[in-house]
Amino acid sequence: MKRHLIKIFGIVTAMIINYTAYSQSNFSSNLIGSGVVVSDLDRSLDFYINGIGMVKAYNFTINEEFSKRSGLSNGVAVEVSVLKLENSPNANEWKLMSFGNKQTESKPDYIQDGTGVQYITINVKALNPVIKRLKEQGVKLLGSTPTPLNENLHFVLVQDPDGIFIELIGPLE
Repeated sequence: MKRHLIKIFGIVTAMIINYTAYSQSNFSSNLIGSGVVVSDLDRSLDFYINGIGMVKAYNFTINEEFSKRSGLSNGVAVEVSVLKLENSPNANEWKLMSFGNKQTESKPDYIQDGTGVQYITINVKALNPVIKRLKEQGVKLLGSTPTPLNENLHFVLVQDPDGIFIELIGPLE
């Protein structure tokens, strides 16, 4: 009986610690939205929607006044297209916008060739359909990918039209 009570006490203590850690978070959401400025919005939307398989969740416009007042730009309006892996409130947002600027730097050859956000990781249910769509778009698979991670999972590396590396991880089928 004493061993049983000690086990229950341990479980309750762990639950209290986990609840306390969660309730002390400074964040009102566990999601992160990432904004990416692209050189060609249509080309990037095609890559992410028709190649990777993301869904377009919604659009919104940042007007000139808010853009300047918020410090996002010097008063340039921009349309933002929000993509998700699935159209649900619990999915992270990949926000694409373009100011019509040409890409100022060449695409990096490797992740270590730059600083800042260089890559994202997307876990998929099956890699082969994604690989097929990407190849149909003329997207090059980088390295010797797909490369096995273990007996079930494989790793594929590609780049979006502006050079952001996309790691795709999942089973082949």
